[in-house]
Amino acid sequence: MDNTLLEKFWGLKVIMDELREKCPWDRKQTIQSLRQLTIEETYELADAISESDWKSIREELGDLMLHILFYAKIGQEQNQFTLEEVITGISEKLIARHPHIYGDVEVKDDEDVKRNWEKLKMKEGKTSVLSGVPKALPAVVKAMRLQEKARQVGFEWENAAQVWLKVEEETNELKEVIEEKTRFPEGSAAAAESQDKIEAEFGDLLFSLVNYSRFLQIDAEHALERTNKKFISRFQKMEEKAMHHGTALTDMTLEEMDQIWNHIKKEDLT
Repeated sequence: MDNTLLEKFWGLKVIMDELREKCPWDRKQTIQSLRQLTIEETYELADAISESDWKSIREELGDLMLHILFYAKIGQEQNQFTLEEVITGISEKLIARHPHIYGDVEVKDDEDVKRNWEKLKMKEGKTSVLSGVPKALPAVVKAMRLQEKARQVGFEWENAAQVWLKVEEETNELKEVIEEKTRFPEGSAAAAESQDKIEAEFGDLLFSLVNYSRFLQIDAEHALERTNKKFISRFQKMEEKAMHHGTALTDMTLEEMDQIWNHIKKEDLT
């Protein structure tokens, strides 16, 4: 790291220190009040990455770096840790978990690296290979991480065909409990119990689909977000076309909206 970069990093730290001392808003913040803001910044970075928007990626990385300095400043004020300890800690962890770089361990590929990483974490005192998956992760991302973690100890399907059979199995089980609910009076205890089963089976189906996405080498979260954005774009175009014809979607029939929707889909494909 050259001196210019060190000076710029130190300058950012000085700005953070000054804001914490002189700005009423910055002075008021706690780790709890910053938590949601940090989550929002992380999602903004994720959005920029999805769009391959390098300008925004650069800006969002800066925002997250400021948050890191903010937490470190509060940690020092609370006599919990310093910024230097944060940097030292991650440096030591990276060296310890990369013995194929900083030691004499040999690896064949990235999968070997992942397996060694999990083994080293267990030696550090982890009680489960799944313990490193944050509880607050969005459900789809969490499912991906849980499956990836389980894979590192060999708990994995052999091929994509096996996973697809599981998807079909879970689909059939969902259909069965949906059919079961129709046999009970609406509002009855039995109907409520069936609804709970439907939710459970639907979750199983989603989990198996996420698993299948890994075998297709697809990021399930990113794939779903692409579809979300596509839906937003097409729906807003539909609103615009309706407005252009002097009407609103609320005044149209489903068949009329379907006609516009299908026309927009064709436009997107050309």
